[in-house]
Amino acid sequence: MAINSDKLGYVLRNFVSTTSDVQGAAMVTPDGLPLASSLPGGMDDERVSAMSAAMLSLGDRIGRELARGEIDRIYVEGQEGFSILTSCGEDAVFLVLAGKAAKQGVLMLEIKRTLGELKALLR
Repeated sequence: MAINSDKLGYVLRNFVSTTSDVQGAAMVTPDGLPLASSLPGGMDDERVSAMSAAMLSLGDRIGRELARGEIDRIYVEGQEGFSILTSCGEDAVFLVLAGKAAKQGVLMLEIKRTLGELKALLR
């Protein structure tokens, strides 16, 4: 079954516009190809996808080497906010960019809800 990038894009745009302090989101393949995105202006989809794949690869290796098991989420906190990579099955990764003011508990609940929608579209 072919992946419908338009539907993925719709879900991402809806997530970004309705979730407080979320600045952008993207779906990427584990090998760094963009599937769909709703990123802030000036961010290059392909570059973001490649960096996300690199983070995922490193996270997977850290999980194995430190006996932490399969990685579910990679979380990077910077001065301006958060980058959260969450597994969306074997074929995709969900990237969320959130501002520093984001309430992490609410954000994680919204990510979980949106993952359900995204996974349904990838089947």
